[in-house]
Amino acid sequence: MSTAPTATLADPADAMSPRPATGSTRWQRCRRWVLPLVGVAVLGLLLSHIHKIDWAGAWHALHRYSPWLLLAVLGLATASHALYGCFDLIGRRHLRHRLPAWRTWAIAVTSYAFNLNLGSLVGGVGMRARLYARAGLDDATVAQIVGLSLATNWLGYGLLAGGLFAAGVIEPPRQAHIGQGALQALGVAMIMLALGYVVACAVSRKREWVVRGRHIRLPGARIASMQLALSAANWALMGAAMYLLLGQTVPYATTLGVLLAASIVGVLTPIPAGLGVLEAVYLALLSGTVKQGALMGAVLAYRALYYLVPLAGGLALYLLLERWAPASDGQEGAASALETPVASV
Repeated sequence: MSTAPTATLADPADAMSPRPATGSTRWQRCRRWVLPLVGVAVLGLLLSHIHKIDWAGAWHALHRYSPWLLLAVLGLATASHALYGCFDLIGRRHLRHRLPAWRTWAIAVTSYAFNLNLGSLVGGVGMRARLYARAGLDDATVAQIVGLSLATNWLGYGLLAGGLFAAGVIEPPRQAHIGQGALQALGVAMIMLALGYVVACAVSRKREWVVRGRHIRLPGARIASMQLALSAANWALMGAAMYLLLGQTVPYATTLGVLLAASIVGVLTPIPAGLGVLEAVYLALLSGTVKQGALMGAVLAYRALYYLVPLAGGLALYLLLERWAPASDGQEGAASALETPVASV
């Protein structure tokens, strides 16, 4: 659900490396205190509103949803998860590993479902590392696949969120201590960062770097544009699901903007599945627009249809991937999967 997209390409390798880091960075020292404090602040925001929530109204709102509406939202959620699976197919094309496309897609979808419910270290990194290793890929290749997926996800986020912030769609709450002008400037910077990545992929003369002994190659302009388009479409589907659950009473742009704000807060908060984060942000930003009962009903329905139901599908895919894992996941498997050297497309 904060760093430059190109910088994330090397980050996942550290999480999968069995050796501890030789030295702590300033951020690694600060995050022990910063992230828990953010979590406490978000939970405090939720608790400050919890006694005001119309839980009876939320239950009533859930009962009022028609089966067809819930089915439509589930369809959007399924499409979003399926689209996210294509992020790893981008990595497959860029790195040219020979893992079957269906297995690559299934690993990404499985990891995403676990990531949403159990956190990024378990799903986004740990699950991918295990499943790709079982399929025969080495750690360096897996790190680049995860890095490209992260970059893809946040490129689209930066483009959409930046556009909404720059357009003034989202009005920050008073307790955020950030003015509308500062938020618009932030939006412009996010757009420039996302588009700058695509431009860099198109015109950069240097295409390869060595980071901590690992070779990282910059994708071509076609792949970079594909990253931007797929990710933006995925975030747009997520916003559409919540838009339907809110009964189309809140403009789509506003609904999407609040969802994007909740997503980044969820990333910064070390709480599995972001429990309470989504609810707190929606209560803070939309409680004056939508009745609290209807608002909480929509958020709870979204959590069930986008988080919990796909987790069951992710578990089924995980069992399938484990059942049909290659007989040998050692050096022979890695050699067959990486027969073609890494190259840009």
